[in-house]
Amino acid sequence: MQVTQKCQYALRAIFELAKRNGRGPVKIAEIADAQDIPPRFLEVILSQLKQGAFVASQRGAEGGYMLLRQPDELSVGEVMRFVQGPIGPVECLLDGKKNCALFGSCVFLPMWEKVAKAMAGVYDSTSFQDLVENERRQDASYQASYSI
Repeated sequence: MQVTQKCQYALRAIFELAKRNGRGPVKIAEIADAQDIPPRFLEVILSQLKQGAFVASQRGAEGGYMLLRQPDELSVGEVMRFVQGPIGPVECLLDGKKNCALFGSCVFLPMWEKVAKAMAGVYDSTSFQDLVENERRQDASYQASYSI
């Protein structure tokens, strides 16, 4: 399964909101700028994430978007499944094996199932708070290596 560009943008938008969590609404332009996402595409993505109850919006001059849940309570896997559907390495696992000519006798199926379980495990065990903390560690490490 290749992660679509739309899904990557959605993950980056949620990540940016997680970084700014608790500081009030964040404007689309700020999210787009920080995460290099085309603003018009971001509007559509945030609207979908709002329908999925991941984000809320606030109108007005001080308006913008904010997370509806705490970053440590929201996993990458949840957002991925909402944006692009089931997680798996091959299509036959995603469509219930209906379109596979080898259904019932595929020697690869147990391996694909292990891969799907491992992928889901990584995505589901990674919270947006984990990503925020990873970025902080990277920034600290980068600054330490360039300080005099």
